[in-house]
Amino acid sequence: MNILEALEKKVPTLPEKYRQMSMEELEERVRNVKTRMGNRLFLPGHHYQKDEVIQFADARGDSLKLAQLSAENKEAEAIIFCGVHFMAETADILTHQDQKVYLPDMRAGCSMADMANLTQTEKAWKKLMDLFHDTILPLTYVNSTAAIKAFVGKHDGATVTSSNAEKMVTWAFTQKERILFLPDQHLGRNTAYNLGIPLEHMAVWDPIKEELVYDCALEDVKVILWKGHCSVHENFTVANVHQVREQYPDMKIIVHPECRREVVALSDEAGSTNFIINTIEKAPAGSSWAIGTEMNLVKRIISEHTDKHIISLNPNMCPCLTMNRIDLPHLTWCLEAIEAGEPHNLIEVTPEIAEDAKKALDRMLSRA
Repeated sequence: MNILEALEKKVPTLPEKYRQMSMEELEERVRNVKTRMGNRLFLPGHHYQKDEVIQFADARGDSLKLAQLSAENKEAEAIIFCGVHFMAETADILTHQDQKVYLPDMRAGCSMADMANLTQTEKAWKKLMDLFHDTILPLTYVNSTAAIKAFVGKHDGATVTSSNAEKMVTWAFTQKERILFLPDQHLGRNTAYNLGIPLEHMAVWDPIKEELVYDCALEDVKVILWKGHCSVHENFTVANVHQVREQYPDMKIIVHPECRREVVALSDEAGSTNFIINTIEKAPAGSSWAIGTEMNLVKRIISEHTDKHIISLNPNMCPCLTMNRIDLPHLTWCLEAIEAGEPHNLIEVTPEIAEDAKKALDRMLSRA
């Protein structure tokens, strides 16, 4: 289910009283619920969350790590996922049946995940099968809906993360001659390029026009990239890189592989969120860095590493707007409603979708 479908459901809106509370009162209420519920409650928080929310996280990490930690936490009855919709879906797929997963604000979706829906993907698959026959294995970034994960799982494919994408693409090519990479074209392109696949052997599937765009002979196409992207990372540009190089000649640039190929090519380092965090932590005091990733995280890294000179690669970037939907009023409301036995915003993946989606996740996890 994408965010639009979620909004079409009858979802209760935040009561006005929570909007009127001070930050101090909200923080106290959250602490009190966490204390009273203890181990029955687990609150995972994604790296891109606001500081007002992340301060209460029982664990910080990327989406898959948090879903895995949720699954490992056998004591928690309620998991309040501070992230976006597809992340909570993954947690629901991997956790036990008697555990419940909640999203504090159902408007917290992901524009990238919503760029590939099941109808579009099934149409694309049929046309690609007509072109290439049974020579394609689908892979999907974990930043996708449960329905897309299920589609991939049903067709013998797997999920990937930004950390293990190279390993999973390498595995995929032992299974089939070609891959279809959903839904982020930039991560797919950067990963395939790093593995030695020429850019001219990569095609792009446009789900709106329902056509394949390629520059080589059809039989030479090895990677089919879904025309999707992260609205945050696509806004880092070559001009940003040139500006940093001109203003700070000795500064290193590190970016997420969801950035455009030309930006990654001009940067000093590229890697997952955890790679970026670990690289900065290990960097010597006095070193200088421009970071190309989500602004909430960049600001947190800056505040935690005052011994280094750190800036955003694009100083005009805004935080991820959908991640920012999760705020302290919504978190407080969600927690108090659960404690009162009147929970809302329950994330439930149907058993049929969950079964196939888990196949895609398990194929990845077995190779972790």
